[in-house]
Amino acid sequence: MKAVCWRGTKDVRVEEVPDPKIMNPRDAVVRVTSTAICGSDLHLYNNVFKGMRKGDIIGHEFMGEVVAVGSAVKNLKEGDRVVVPFHLSCGACFFCKMGEWSACDNTNPNAAEIEPAFGGPVPGMFGYTHITGGYAGGQAEYVRVPFADVGPLKVPAGIPDEKVLFLSDILPTGWFGAENCGVRPGDTVAVWGCGPVGLLAIHSLFVQGAERVIAIDSVPERLEKARAFGAETMNYEAESIFEALHDATGGRGPDACLDAVGMEAHGHGVMGAIDRVKQALKIESDRPAVLRQMIRVCRKAGTISLIGAYSGMVDTFPIGIAFNKGLKFRMGQTPVHRYNRLLLEKIIEGTLRPESIISHTLPLDQAPKAYEIFEKQQDGCTKVVFKPGMNGRQAAPVDA
Repeated sequence: MKAVCWRGTKDVRVEEVPDPKIMNPRDAVVRVTSTAICGSDLHLYNNVFKGMRKGDIIGHEFMGEVVAVGSAVKNLKEGDRVVVPFHLSCGACFFCKMGEWSACDNTNPNAAEIEPAFGGPVPGMFGYTHITGGYAGGQAEYVRVPFADVGPLKVPAGIPDEKVLFLSDILPTGWFGAENCGVRPGDTVAVWGCGPVGLLAIHSLFVQGAERVIAIDSVPERLEKARAFGAETMNYEAESIFEALHDATGGRGPDACLDAVGMEAHGHGVMGAIDRVKQALKIESDRPAVLRQMIRVCRKAGTISLIGAYSGMVDTFPIGIAFNKGLKFRMGQTPVHRYNRLLLEKIIEGTLRPESIISHTLPLDQAPKAYEIFEKQQDGCTKVVFKPGMNGRQAAPVDA
């Protein structure tokens, strides 16, 4: 089969790789009908998040048709149409039973190697380094799905892929980030980053009852999509965000601030330059420019919601400001299983329109160019969806 394989910094290639097989009774094999580039895939593309090996299949947003199931999988059958969460969950550990699906203890075979650094095991994830298990990703014609009796969400017939594909990651992530803002009637929320996750967070904030959402970015196409969801917009390259938000909120600051940018924030001025140098020298792993700005501008006793990915250490963290303001921090990988059925219902009823963020639909063969235009924000690119079926022949998977 064909798959998008990582070969190094800014080097992804579509290659012929072995077909996936059933390796465990809890496995399924899914023929991918739609898959997408996630903003966090760019961390791999830029080789910022370590743990990749040459030839690894990338991608963690995908859906398709079940073509094979292991003997222990009773909830799925061949022909079922499913969306697969980006993280793997066993369904039986302490955290899964609590509904903290993205904190699963049992799905990462490499957990022991990273537990000292992370303070505990992180769950397995599709196509996202050997730190998270080394599982083959979803930018491929077929995918082996472990723990298939827990993860995949069945999708009713007649709903286009584009409406439900993002239940795999970015729609639950946007909803989770919005929920963590603790929105109350009359609240104003500022959102940094109008990439795919930021846009769906803005959409979710309004559905959850925010009165005002102020979207911050510099890319015209992204700001335009944010306005289409009802947000006010600010261009951080054209104005001082601290002063603009101060003025827009009567001097008090937003009730909540949401970070949909994360570890590769583009800071400006002296501190932005210092962050870039420290990251290049591996003195710090992440650039916390957005995080620092949110702490300064959020109102006292407000909330900071982090859904942009961070990988390790940050420097010059203004903990004193956060402490004296009494800020609340909510963050983490999204427990997709907690939200996907609720969000599917909202899609069916028309309350959520995640498909509106898609700008490009391409065959899988065009992945190298698609990564380039997505990273460089060229050609009005806001979200890329691949259709493996557009490639022609698809090899049939073989059961073990």
